[in-house]
Amino acid sequence: MFRILAQINKALLPSYSKQRLDLAKATKLQKAIIAWRYIITCKALDEANK
Repeated sequence: MFRILAQINKALLPSYSKQRLDLAKATKLQKAIIAWRYIITCKALDEANK
């Protein structure tokens, strides 16, 4: 389930690392998107290792 969600995130949500976003200057929404992508990616990796 998390692997599918990670693929959807990759397709729909912006990649701030490619845009070289400075986290100190990021808005709350940008930080929330970064956190969401991080959580889903970690859970997808954990799911793949089981």
